[in-house]
Parts: sequence; structure tokens; C-alpha cells
Amino acid sequence: MKTLNISKSFPIEKSSSQQITEYFSKLDFDEPWSFRGYTQKDTNYISHRYHRYPAKFIPQVAARLIKELSEPADLICDPFMGSGTTLVEAKVLGRSSIGIDINPVAYLIAKVKVTSIKPETLEDYWKKLNLEIASAQNSSFKEAISPTRLQNERIDYWFKPETKKSLGIIYSNINEIKNRDVKNFFLCSFSNILKNCSIWLMKSSKPTRDFNKIIPDPYETFAKHIRIMIKRNKIFWNLLQENGALKCSVKPICGDARKIPVEDSSVTLVVTSPPYVTSYEYADLHQLTAIWFGYSKNLPEFRKDFIGSAYREEENIFIGSKIGEDVVRELKEKNTGKSNEVAIYFSEMRESFLEMHRYLKRGGKTCIVIGDTAFKGVNVLNAEVFVEQMLNIGFSVYKIIKREIPSKILPSTRDCLTGRFTSSANHNKTLAYPFEYIIIMEK
Repeated sequence: MKTLNISKSFPIEKSSSQQITEYFSKLDFDEPWSFRGYTQKDTNYISHRYHRYPAKFIPQVAARLIKELSEPADLICDPFMGSGTTLVEAKVLGRSSIGIDINPVAYLIAKVKVTSIKPETLEDYWKKLNLEIASAQNSSFKEAISPTRLQNERIDYWFKPETKKSLGIIYSNINEIKNRDVKNFFLCSFSNILKNCSIWLMKSSKPTRDFNKIIPDPYETFAKHIRIMIKRNKIFWNLLQENGALKCSVKPICGDARKIPVEDSSVTLVVTSPPYVTSYEYADLHQLTAIWFGYSKNLPEFRKDFIGSAYREEENIFIGSKIGEDVVRELKEKNTGKSNEVAIYFSEMRESFLEMHRYLKRGGKTCIVIGDTAFKGVNVLNAEVFVEQMLNIGFSVYKIIKREIPSKILPSTRDCLTGRFTSSANHNKTLAYPFEYIIIMEK
């Protein structure tokens, strides 16, 4: 076994909320983990540029953790896989992996990102699809997809009639493709252009309509992104071939992080960036794909399955952290309207940690990338709460890394009164995640 560059550095062997808080307050930035100087070109290499995704962590973080805390024969897991960053990096490094996410949009993106397709095959399908779409545009093509799918008030809310018709032609032709991997590849590109082709205000991550927006031609937008994806797929294919990892096992799943289909004590390493307490905002950002692909009939329905969702009630809430209980109590005392939501979030995250403890090998490690946030002046100490919860479950702390946060797709500012993402022009703004932690726990 190689000597790890990440060495154990945490002095606390059992849970003590005061010691945890004091330790976090004294942590300095670990400069090498900032990956300062890395550009978007560096962080969006191979398939990482296939689809925009909120708050995804840079692949360099996942890659370094995987390199230094696992061996090629090990199984890597990401219980909150999002767009599949960890799974892609595990495959590049020749590690088998499994990932799960409750969001069907995330599942589609991750599945496409980890599936390298023979470049010649993809080129042939694109030529054929290109001709079919052009033919449909030039004919009296009346019905792009089933009337029930297009007759959705949310589609009409976001898309102009002519745009909807053009998108329908593209979508219906993609769905005629029999090769599932190729079909998903084109669907991923279609999903990625929906925001551009809608009246969604491009500079806003919040769902805001811009009635003066100039809508680009859907086909040209689709074709441009497909060409980018085809180029990236070829680079990905060649890299995997060079690394002998083309057939490396990777299994993305759409499901619950608290119920992962792996055997007890079978996973060596978890690398994940879980949702924040505002995870319903991820649902808002993915609503265009959700309504087009029929994943949900309405937005509240789509939101309710996300972890910590305010759109459902839970009877058996157990936080398992004094720090977390104090945060919830303070939120309640200040009438923020967020106390129950945060309590549910902490409770459900604890359940996911219990599941991690089940499937991790003894000596296995879980790496959690998370930052803190705030509502109306109340600090929601996610990292500290997670550490205390996991210590109480039976984990020990291997190392905690404090790193300057990279530029993420979600806005970097919140309204300090409401806790919601906001524009940089808002005078009530505060930095949402000025830094984040990598919590490394050991079973």
C-alpha cells in the first residue's frame, strides 16, 4: 500500500461539540487544495462540460482524493452523485464505482458523462440525426411529440410557440434512436440547451422570465453543443483507452442515498458533495428538463423527493448532533421559517451517514465536500454538524481540510435576511460559500 499524502490530523477521538467547534474555528486554508490557477478549460475537460449543473465540485478535488485514498481494485461510491464528477474521475483512474441520486435529471447527465461511445459510431448517428431534423424542418411536419407531452402549461410558461415547435422536432427525432447510449447522449445535449432556448433570464440561476430575451435558433444551438460533446467524447474515449479503463465498471443509479444497493463492507472510499439545505433550488434549476422529459407533472411534485425538502413533513426527526440541535433552536427562536426544513435536512443526512457506515469497509474512508451557510443571521454549520453526527455513529475523523471554494454555477451570494440566492447588486447580500471543507472520516 502506498504512503498517502493525506495524513491523519484530527485530535478528537469521540464526539464533543465544543471541541469540534473550537477545532473548526482554528483551521487555516490548505492552499494546495484550492487548485488556484485552474481555468474552466481545466475543470471542464473530457465529459465534464456536457451539461451545466449547479454547485458541482471541480474534478481535480475528486481525482486527488481517489488517487491518494484508494487503489485500482477498490470500489468508489458517491451517494450524492449529481452530474457524476466522482464517477468520471474514478473511471479515468481505473476504479470501479457506483453513484446514486434522487434527481432523474442528474441521473441522465451522470449516465451520459460516464459512458464513452466509440467516436466513429457517434459521428455516424449524428450525421443521420442531422439529416432527419433538417428534413423535418423543411416539411409540413405537424406533430413533433405526443400532444399530451406538449400540452403542459409549464412548457408554455417558459417557451415561445415557435421555439416549442422547433424543440419538439429535435426531441422527437432523438427519441427515434434505438441505441440507448447514443439516444441518451443526444438527450443530454437537448437538456443542456433548454435554458438558452427558453425565456429564462440567462444571468439568473433563479427561475426568472425575461420577456425581451432574444431566443437563439434551437437547431443551431443544439448542433453547436453536440459538436462540443462529440469532440469531448473522443478525447474521453482515447484517454480511457490509454489508461486501459474503457471497460471499467461504473454504475449510476436513480434512487435514495439512504438505500444504496451494495453489500455490507464492500466500499473502500466515498467521495461526495451532498446537497445543501436549499436542495430544492436544484429542483428549480432542472425544471425545464423535468417537464420536457416527463419526469414530473409539476414543480412541487419534482421538489418533494429532494433531501431536506420543505415540501414534505417528517415525523421521526432525529438530528444526532448537539450543534445541529442548537442551530435548529436558534432558527426557531428567530422565526426564520427554516427550522423544520433544516431539522429534516440534518436528520436525513444522518440517515445517509448510517448507510455509509454499513457499506464501507473497516478502515474505509468517506470524503464529504461541504460548506456552511446562513439564514437571517443564523449560521447553519453543516460541516461541524456532519462531523458530530458521524462521530456519534461510530466514525473517527481522519482529516479535515479547509479550502477556498472554486467558482460554482450557483450564485456566490445570498440575501442575508431570507437565505435565498440573490444578485450581487442586492445590498443585503453576503457570500454564500466563501470556503468549504473536505471532511475525511474513517470507519
